[in-house]
Amino acid sequence: RCPGTSPCTSGPPCSLLLRRSREAKNCAYCPYSRFPVGAALLTAGGEIFSGCNVENACYSLGMCAERGAIQKAISEGHTSFKAMAIASVQWEFLSSPSNWDVYLTKGDGTYIVKKLEELLPTSFGPEDLKKV
Repeated sequence: RCPGTSPCTSGPPCSLLLRRSREAKNCAYCPYSRFPVGAALLTAGGEIFSGCNVENACYSLGMCAERGAIQKAISEGHTSFKAMAIASVQWEFLSSPSNWDVYLTKGDGTYIVKKLEELLPTSFGPEDLKKV
C-alpha cells in the first residue's frame, strides 16, 4: 500500500512507482556503506525515471538515488513532478546533520524557521549504518 494522498494513493501507478524504486535499489553501488537506495520519480506526464546511490571513495563524488532520478528526468526535458518513491533497507533516508534551519517562505516574504529534524524525523546518520 502506498501511504499519502494524491497523486500516488494506491493502485497501478503507485505500485509501479514502488516497484521501480526497488528495482533501482538493486543497481546501487555502495561498497563503503553497504546501504543501497533506489528512487523512482513520477513526472507530471506519467513517465517514471529511476536512480540509485553510487558511492565513491571520495565521498563528495558520490550520488544519492533521489538526485540520480531527478537528474535523469531533467536531462530528458521533464521539470514537473508528481511523486517519488524511495526504497532502501530501512526507513531513514536523509543524512545527518538534521539540525539544519529550514526557512519556509511565502510569496509576501513572511517565513517561519523549522529544524530539518522537525520536518523529517526519520533522518539517516552514522549510527544507522550499524543497523544494516
